[in-house]
Order: sequence, then C-alpha cells, then structure tokens
Amino acid sequence: MNNFVKLALENGATIHPLIVPVQNINGPSITNPSIYNDNGKILVNLRNINYTLYHSEKKKFEHHWGPLVYIHPENDIHLRTWNIMCEMNADMTIEKYFKIDTTKFPDKELWQFVGLEDARIVRWDEKLYICGVRRDLDSTGIGRMELSEIEFTDNGVKEISQYRIPTPGHHVDQGSYCEKNWMPIIDMPFHFVKWTNGTEIVKFNLKDQTTEQIILTDWKDLGCADLRGGSQVIPFSEEYRFCLNHETFLFESPSGRKDGTYRHRFVVWDKDWNIVKVSKRFSFFEIEVEFAVGMCEYMDNYLITFGIQDNSAYLLKVNKKFVRDYIFED
Repeated sequence: MNNFVKLALENGATIHPLIVPVQNINGPSITNPSIYNDNGKILVNLRNINYTLYHSEKKKFEHHWGPLVYIHPENDIHLRTWNIMCEMNADMTIEKYFKIDTTKFPDKELWQFVGLEDARIVRWDEKLYICGVRRDLDSTGIGRMELSEIEFTDNGVKEISQYRIPTPGHHVDQGSYCEKNWMPIIDMPFHFVKWTNGTEIVKFNLKDQTTEQIILTDWKDLGCADLRGGSQVIPFSEEYRFCLNHETFLFESPSGRKDGTYRHRFVVWDKDWNIVKVSKRFSFFEIEVEFAVGMCEYMDNYLITFGIQDNSAYLLKVNKKFVRDYIFED
C-alpha cells in the first residue's frame, strides 16, 4: 500500500498537525478538517467531538463490542460535533480560531449523532458556507446534507442561515435514509458531486430549496471499490476538475463484528464530467481509519486536510507537480 504522506515528504512536502488547546475545546478530539483558499486567506474547519473512537488496528485487542467502538462520556450517550473555524498563517500554523456560534439554530438532539459532521468549506455568490451531514432532527437518524452560511464578526464566527438539502425530486424527509459526503464544486455555485461513479451532479436551489439532478453518467469499471465523497471538487487545469475520494472496505472481524478500512484515490473529470483518470489507491499513514475532507490550491501547492481515527487532524502541503505526477503515473 502506498504511504502517500511518506512519499510526499520525500518529495518536499510538509505535514502540519492541527491542534487547538484542550481548554478551548468541548470534547477530547479534533478531527476531519476541511480547508479552503478564500482569496488568499487559508481557512480550516475542524470537527471537535465529545467522544473517542477506538479501533483495533492489528485485530489483536478487540473491544467486547467489536474492533471499532465509540467511547462516549458516562453522562451523555450522544455523539456530539462542534465546528471550529481557523485562519492559518503562511507557515500552516493556526493564527486564530473560533468555535462557530450556532445559537440561532440550536441542535435538536433527537438522534444519537448531534451536530453538523464533516463540514466542507466553500464560498458561493460571495457568501461563506460549511456543508456537512446532520442526523439529529428526528428520532430515526435520517441524514441530509446541510448548507450552513457563516460570517466572521468582531467576536468570532456565527451561523446565520441553515438549509437542509433534499435529495433530487423529493421533499427533504423523503428519498434515501442517509445522504452524506456530497462534494461541493467550488467553481459551480450550489452544485455537488453526489456520486462519483457514475458521476451524479446535483444543484440545490437556494430560493425554493429544491434539488435537481443535472448530470448522471454511466457507471464504469475503473478497478476500484465503491468511490465515495471526500474533498471539495476543485479545478485541476482549464480543462479538468478533480477531488480526493475515499473507498471503504467493510468486513467482519474475527469475532463477527463490523470492521472497515478506508483508502483514498484522486479522481479527475473533464469538463463534461467524464472520469478521465483515477489514481492509484493509497493510505495517508497506513492506518485503517482515515478520512479526507478538504483540498485547495495554494500558490504552487495543494493543501490536503485529513483526520485519523476521529482522534487527530493534519494538513499536508504538497507540490502540484508531485500530485499530478502521482495521478498520471502508469
């Protein structure tokens, strides 16, 4: 398996842990960061959670309830997410950070997962948004992508509007059970890659809050497992766009419990949304539970953000040429 971080570091990349002082966070962990180049200002959204994810990496010390277990506080069975918006320095350290104020839209807490999870950053029509999945609005855990408009004030960052995105052709509470990991297309306002292969592009209408399918291409045998969402979709050149996807391999542990491994690929589309290239499969750190939620351009580099086991967050600054060579290497 390709250790992408090790290979990138050998080719001039730098890796930066994303850390907020423990006294300024609500739970024990920071994970699954997203990143966005906002006209030269680098923004990072950190997911702060109130639980710890235990995963038995070598399958030797499996918990009684299985190899992958959420460990939550004794006095709170909810798995909570808060979001922290950061501004970065040029050396990829955190200059300042603010917990996003969501008091205008309090969490409903009707399901065990509470809060906006794995939120990608994007600016559309001069407004800044984070977009992730929310599952706490009913007692059955229906998941929908949610677009949250935020603004910076003198005192921090506030959520000022909230839009729950329906599946195409349905009311927001109809359709599939759980929608997640739609990838915002940064140069196409309110468009998302809902599925990668076959590629499904959808557009959310902010005015009437409906979603329509714009493009659906045929599935192709690309030699991959099920390609799922990951980063935002960003320009690759004048002719192409690309993203960072993940593949999930689900299986049973020796005790018959659910387990899984996450791996990653770059995916490149032409302007007609035909997949023209899929990179080799890779791991960031050769750890089984990894997740990438952000990618942006920065000068001659790509900035890639990812989380490890829901317990840590990293930013990888890597040269554009290295990424292109990696994608198109035979």
